[in-house]
Amino acid sequence: MKNKLSQTDTLAIGLMLFALFFGAGNMIFPPVLGQYAGENVWLAIGGFLLTGVGLPLLGVIAVALTGTGAKGLADKAHPTFGTIFTVILYLSIGPFFAIPRTGTVSYEIGLAPFLSEAQSESWIPLFLFSIAFFGITYALALNPSKLVDRIGKILTPILLAVIALIVIKAIATPMGGIGSPHPTYEGSPLFTGFLEGYKTMDALASIVFGIVVVTAVKERGMTERKSIAAACIKAGLVAAAGLALVYISLAYVGASSPEATGMVGANEGGKLLSLSANFLFGSAGNIVLGAAILFACLTTSIGLVSSCGEYFSSLFPRFSYRTVVLVVSLFSTFVANLGLAQIISLSVPVLVAIYPLAIVIILLSFLDRWINGRRIIYIASLIFTGIFAVIDGLVAAKIPLGGLNEILEATVPLYKLGIGWAIPAVLGAIIGLLISLFTSPPKQPA
Repeated sequence: MKNKLSQTDTLAIGLMLFALFFGAGNMIFPPVLGQYAGENVWLAIGGFLLTGVGLPLLGVIAVALTGTGAKGLADKAHPTFGTIFTVILYLSIGPFFAIPRTGTVSYEIGLAPFLSEAQSESWIPLFLFSIAFFGITYALALNPSKLVDRIGKILTPILLAVIALIVIKAIATPMGGIGSPHPTYEGSPLFTGFLEGYKTMDALASIVFGIVVVTAVKERGMTERKSIAAACIKAGLVAAAGLALVYISLAYVGASSPEATGMVGANEGGKLLSLSANFLFGSAGNIVLGAAILFACLTTSIGLVSSCGEYFSSLFPRFSYRTVVLVVSLFSTFVANLGLAQIISLSVPVLVAIYPLAIVIILLSFLDRWINGRRIIYIASLIFTGIFAVIDGLVAAKIPLGGLNEILEATVPLYKLGIGWAIPAVLGAIIGLLISLFTSPPKQPA
């Protein structure tokens, strides 16, 4: 029985986790953030790192410490809530948003730069590309474990090397100076970056991928719970360090790019990255970057399709893993053809609504030993969080709320910054604690 992983094994598992996390959103959002934040880029990327790196790390740690996945964490409020939340979670990081995005980003970076203007405006290239991409995903997701591990080990160093070349070239021969911030990043760049980090979906994915890390550690002969948790945390730190370095680097590339690439649309990170690679290295830059991104997105797509297949086939036993994987792949193909900008626009309101719930679930899991079975604390905190999260989601969807939005802006702290749910979440937990003191004793240890 082992009680400690070797540094080689820790690094290998950390790189595997990085490869699972590192897909479409990780490449396309930081450059646009950097370009729009301008001189405020470091504050903005600081906020982005909180939700894009910090929260995923906390999610992995929460799973490692509790030994349970997404449903197990959400079940602490109520089993019915746990099922509903987990289904929404898997659909969000699965066929509704994240999986289709891997295909569209691969297309935007790997193929679109080489098409003529007429071809790029046609729906046919994306349609054919998405059929091929998700056909390969389906075939490989039928037996994903060895493939994802191998691609992760081979691809991750190559992909990091490609990004490093772009960044080093951008520093050595800058594309231009860092400009003034866009209005959206003038007043509160830290909080704007914090909300942008939602789009990576990595905090949601962390409580799914966390179990993959726990399993990988156990497969290396570790059985003692504390040692497993410690090994998972170390592997999580490796992945988090890699993500942070990539985000900071790509944000700088974006911040220095406006003069060379023009101001791209807020949802066109793939286009910005392609223009930057072409400016710095010519067409060869697009070829190398496109190939690396294609395999990175394919790895993530396989991992997510496989995770959805395992979860939904266990939730609905009448449907086999193979059937679920086929349905998820076909549906993702359809959604991918909406285009990258449309997928991002549709995903934002949903992410704004469910991310706060995921954050609260993760944070409460660290207090579980003190909560000690008082379910009402979870319920009250999540109800208070959910009310404001849903309102934020409706605002993000541009659904009119009458005068409610103005009232909340004037009365709820931090609401204007997009995190009006934070203080209500704390108040809900406190109210739940007070109620529990009078209604239910804590769970006694077995």
